[in-house]
Amino acid sequence: MHEIEFLSVVSDQTAVCSYLPEQTARMPLAIPVSGLCAEQFDQLLEAGYRRSGWYFYRTRCPSCRACEPLRLEVEHFCPSRSQRRAESKGAQYLRTELAAPTIDSNRLELFNQHRIERSLSHGDDVVDEQDYRSFLVNSHTAVVELSLWHDQRLVAVSITDVGCQSLSAVYCYFDPQYAWLNPGTYAILQQIALARSRNFRWLYLGMMVAGNSHLKYKANFRPHQRRIDGSWRAFD
Repeated sequence: MHEIEFLSVVSDQTAVCSYLPEQTARMPLAIPVSGLCAEQFDQLLEAGYRRSGWYFYRTRCPSCRACEPLRLEVEHFCPSRSQRRAESKGAQYLRTELAAPTIDSNRLELFNQHRIERSLSHGDDVVDEQDYRSFLVNSHTAVVELSLWHDQRLVAVSITDVGCQSLSAVYCYFDPQYAWLNPGTYAILQQIALARSRNFRWLYLGMMVAGNSHLKYKANFRPHQRRIDGSWRAFD
């Protein structure tokens, strides 16, 4: 099922796809058989895996190939005009903090607000502290929180995994009232800056799904590579 020798599959079921509801999804969940080093984490990202809590997964859907892992080689990334505007406005109005992940009422409220107002909850219950920790904070690799602030108000949070030569954007949520600042775009630009400051080669942005309005924006960051049929292809 996978060629990563240090992973063990613990669950393999089909379900209705949360990205394209007309499709059937299959994403086997796997965990490392022992401790995971930073180089092994990079290997998983290279092979197209994503993290959700303690688990790693990549799509094995029976009749759909819409999910395409996307990564940026940060040295070659060139922002578009709109991304430069977002960077300029973000630098003017927002303060960026980098720290270990925090779980508090402020973040939980913002996380749930983001899910509800952007129709991402799919009818699920409100996320509590345990859910948040299980989804974002529990990790076999180093994880940091990049937060954006307007004065003393939390505007956005981007949870980011750290490998040896790679960063992986796990999840970003933001206050919809600050959409005029494009906080999602600005958070990615800040992750690119972080990767460059550490001399990392890659920033992985997760799945790009052309038919999903919440995920197709990732293709706007160019040049990039997308993993299609088992190999990375360049898109300039």
